[in-house]
Formats: sequence, structure tokens, C-alpha cells
Amino acid sequence: MRAATAGFLALLLAGPAFADEPPGRIGVIGRASREVAPDFATVEVAVESRGATPTAALDQNSAAARKVVELAGEFGITGPDLATAAVSLRPATKTVRDPGGQMRDVPDGYQATNAVSVRVGDLKRLGALMRRLLDGGADRIGGVAFGLTDPGQAENAVRADAVRDAKRQAETLAAAAGLRLGRLESLVSPPRQGAAMPMQARAFAAKGVPGGLAVPVEPGTLTVEASVEATYAVAP
Repeated sequence: MRAATAGFLALLLAGPAFADEPPGRIGVIGRASREVAPDFATVEVAVESRGATPTAALDQNSAAARKVVELAGEFGITGPDLATAAVSLRPATKTVRDPGGQMRDVPDGYQATNAVSVRVGDLKRLGALMRRLLDGGADRIGGVAFGLTDPGQAENAVRADAVRDAKRQAETLAAAAGLRLGRLESLVSPPRQGAAMPMQARAFAAKGVPGGLAVPVEPGTLTVEASVEATYAVAP
């Protein structure tokens, strides 16, 4: 009986060692987010061509890809704002019905694909550019990714908000416990368990009838998020 009582008292005395923070400290995770308007978009445009031979398919495709680049130039998009995303050439097939009624695939020349990544700084002209590219021979627009030219500026502002949020939380906890908040002892960004990354909006378009309206694309906003891990001492 005396041994059991002694063991129970030992557990009580050792209790604080199992807490997340040592006695006299308050640990919090500060979080913040902002909605930021994007200032550029990246559009991936692809052209597909078929030919009886590999050379015929590739030559036809190269001519169509050059046309896409020329059309982008009409919108002032040149140099580093244009980049080849992918080039492929593969045998093509078509499905035919045998005299016995069975379906099978047979060779049907070759298919060449050239995808070009186009960076657009003037978002107001994005829809008109997409319409022009589709009318000029683009077969596919895989998607539109919006972004920020200087994401670090937005991220730093949100990190500062997260630090202020951490301090507010620590002050609230200290006041609720009848304590006074002391000095900041540690600050980690992002927290050791990780933090959310900025999000990107996406939009899609398909080939339409020549001479149609500009493709309606709304940039919306990007959500920039940050979090910090802060530890404060409790004032005596």
C-alpha cells in the first residue's frame, strides 16, 4: 500500500514534464491569409497535325506552331514570355470494321503535337488572345494558370499578419490564465508541422468557331496563406 501511494505521488510530481510547453511558457500557431489579384497568366496552347509520314506530320505541325508564335507576337508577347512546353510525334491509328463485323485498329499515318506556353501580362487582353490563338490554328488550350510576378512581397505581408495573430493569441491565453505575457522566445516560419502554400486559380477553353467572341476568363484572386509557430515566456 505504501509503495502504491509513493508511486502515485511520483506521477503527480512528474506531471509538468508531459506538457507541450515547459512551465512558464505559452506556445501558439499564428495564421493569416489574404486575397491577392494576380498580375499575369500562363496559357498552354497546343497544335496537332496528322501526316502520312513522320516528316509530313512534323513539318505541318511546325508550321502551325510558328503561326501560334506569330499571333502571340501581335499581342506584344515575345522572347522569354514564349516557351516550348512539349513536342511529340507518334504513330496514329483508326478503328475499322472487318467484313466479319469485328472492330480493330489499323495504322493511319502519324500525329505530331507541339505545345507552347504563353505568358500574358495584360490580363484584360487574355480572352481576346485565346480567341485569336484558337482561330489561328490552335487545337487545344490545356489551361490557364494565374500567378504573381513578385509573390515574395505578398507572402512577406501575410507572414507579418501571422506573427501579429500569434501574439494576439498568446496575450488572450495569458489574460485568461491571470498571467502576463513575457518576451518572445522563439519564432519559426513555417511551423515544424508545415504550412499551406499559395493557391493558383485555373481556367479552361476549347476550340470554337472562327470569328467568335473573346473567351470569357475571369482571373479572380489568389489566396496567399502563412503560418508561424511562436513561443512566449510568461512574465514573473
